[in-house]
Amino acid sequence: MIDKPLLMAVMALLTLSLVMDYSLSVYTVQHFDYGSFHFFIRQTAAVAVGLVMMVVLSRLEPEKWFVPVGVVLFVLFFLLMVVMLFLPSSMVNAVGGAKRWIHLGPVSIAPVEFFKVGFVFFLSWSFKRKLGNKSKMGFGEELKLFAPYLLLFAVAVVLIAIFQKDLGQVVVLGATLITLFMFVGSSYKFFLMLVTGAFGSIVALIFLAPHRMARIKSWWVSVQDTVLSLFPFESVQQLRVAASVKEPWQISNSLNAIHNGGFLGQGLGNGQFKLGYLSEVHTDFILAGITEELGFVGLALVVLTLLFVVFRIFKIASKVKDPMYYLFSIGTGLLIAYTFLLNAYGIAGITPIKGIAVPFLSYGGSHILASCIAIGMVLMISKKVPRDMHGNIL
Repeated sequence: MIDKPLLMAVMALLTLSLVMDYSLSVYTVQHFDYGSFHFFIRQTAAVAVGLVMMVVLSRLEPEKWFVPVGVVLFVLFFLLMVVMLFLPSSMVNAVGGAKRWIHLGPVSIAPVEFFKVGFVFFLSWSFKRKLGNKSKMGFGEELKLFAPYLLLFAVAVVLIAIFQKDLGQVVVLGATLITLFMFVGSSYKFFLMLVTGAFGSIVALIFLAPHRMARIKSWWVSVQDTVLSLFPFESVQQLRVAASVKEPWQISNSLNAIHNGGFLGQGLGNGQFKLGYLSEVHTDFILAGITEELGFVGLALVVLTLLFVVFRIFKIASKVKDPMYYLFSIGTGLLIAYTFLLNAYGIAGITPIKGIAVPFLSYGGSHILASCIAIGMVLMISKKVPRDMHGNIL
């Protein structure tokens, strides 16, 4: 028996994505002269295909199908991320030098969304084979064992952060990798080394890319008064950035939309900041749009539902005996949690905006399909969890 509470929670989020996509895209469809249902129809198609794939995967036997599905996800979409660098502009449009989507007629595919799921599968499969029988390891042995995974991640960083200019996805993958290292028994010393290295790498990637530096400065303008007021030292005030830096209007309007929502919101369809103030709010800024129209109550329900999804995934992980299923479930929950946090922190102005989708909610076929595949594989695993006669997890 699959985990029905997890399935129902995901379906609730996907249904909300359809409702909010239609409501929040009202300005965008007029600005680009699309039909009123343009984004709604495309999102409905993605959700429908995603649900079918999720249900089909959930009905398969994990002993027979889990590894083949995972291998295809990892190998195929890793190769696509490489191949897309050499595809003609008719198939891959370079926006600001970044190639993120492969265009096949009316359909666009973002390989990185599927690669994330394949990457988590590869880690869980490989960790089981290489680390399943390892007891406590010395620091040198840890370096030797984990070096191939760090090398693979370095290749992913080059493909995603440099060629696709998508640092947000690298942050999510890196955080998931480091956390999974802890779950397979790495030492705190090794963990701290990885965190330090990751922080240094992120700083380097920011300084090496002018567009990232501009985004950091733009974000700092919006928070510098609050932060610097906490340190009443003259030397600290030298960190202040001149007001000539471009104002981060997206963050300002996002915060205003959240404030305008109040406790109960302006009502479904009555949001104001979607009318050109927040560009394409139905994508990366959907949480701000939801908060303005449905208020704090609506946002709280969304957050609680997402937390419930992560909780159910972790609960399934805690009950399965196979280390591969355990690690994949943990990794999937981490992907969802880290992605949501990175987006939420960005629209709230806590961190710079990273242009990363909200799981199950933002407009976009690739991330919807990839998320549904990941949940389908977790549901496939959930059939191996012991349950009582009523279907509750023991």
